[in-house]
Amino acid sequence: MGAVWFWLVAAMLSAYIVLDGFDIGVGILQPFIGRNSEERGALLETIEPVWDGNEVWLIAAGGTILFAFPVLYAIAFSGFYLPVTTIVWLIVFRGIGIELRRHIQFRLWREFFDACFVLASLLLALFFGIGLANVVRGVGMNPDGPFFLPLWTNLRPGPMPGLLDWFTLPGGLLAIASLGLHGALYLTFKTQAELQLRARRWVFPLLGAVVILTAFSIPAIAVVRPASLENYRRFPVAFVVPALVVAALAGILIFSLRGQWRRAFANSCLFLVAMVLGAAASLYPTVLPSSVDPALDLTIQKAEAGPHALSAGLLWWAFGIALAMGYFLVVYGTLRGRAGLNHASSREY
Repeated sequence: MGAVWFWLVAAMLSAYIVLDGFDIGVGILQPFIGRNSEERGALLETIEPVWDGNEVWLIAAGGTILFAFPVLYAIAFSGFYLPVTTIVWLIVFRGIGIELRRHIQFRLWREFFDACFVLASLLLALFFGIGLANVVRGVGMNPDGPFFLPLWTNLRPGPMPGLLDWFTLPGGLLAIASLGLHGALYLTFKTQAELQLRARRWVFPLLGAVVILTAFSIPAIAVVRPASLENYRRFPVAFVVPALVVAALAGILIFSLRGQWRRAFANSCLFLVAMVLGAAASLYPTVLPSSVDPALDLTIQKAEAGPHALSAGLLWWAFGIALAMGYFLVVYGTLRGRAGLNHASSREY
């Protein structure tokens, strides 16, 4: 049952990155695609009905970790205190930027909350990428279990690393480029006229950055944590995941060149899912590796809750996910079409 919950958590994190990822990507690109308050408002219209629902998957994933792997929750959330606290505040400011922007029809008011939205979106992508890279690299757990990551040490991975180093920083940049690309592809079929053209112009530069950073990350993982390749040796079927990554990137390029933007976006979704599942495949059955000694790795067996709780919880989880999936199907099914410029609601004073 612990293995089942491990992959369920990975699936929920994948769903969050795919769904909230295009929201974050729209935020990253907002100042470049929206050149005035009216256009930035039109970009927000593309995500306003769904952004808060998309964040449910992050909350659900955190709750699932607490339920299924309480030891992991206790150790990781204390050790990652700095990034977790930062991410919470960034989520708050991103929500404030979206919700309060239109409350007062005043230019300075709108520009301030646009800045909140953009900066929070950019930093969220950065911290999510850095956080995932830290998990893949390993953390300085001691024999007693708890650890604490400083912001940085000497910017080099080692037995007692910091949050930032030469391996985790490119992970953050890859997250920014990937989610920016995801948001640009989303906007290609959710906007029109000049906004759509500007979104299209961002696709190929961002795709190039994603390809370069992805190509860097593969050998970098092998150098920083050679054990991450062990599962690929033991289970050759795992090579399907990197094959999906390559196929998804190729699909984004091919369908973008053909102007088939929805299919390109679908391949972007596949790329993000494959990257998360690839990280999970490299870790399994470890949920949090130690950079000090592999014997200190926190595994599924060490972190999982009792077997009865995991079995009974699976039924309630399935019921809750069925409700969530029904909600998302209804919401996304009724919000088709493109966003336009609303001149009446965007007067500035």
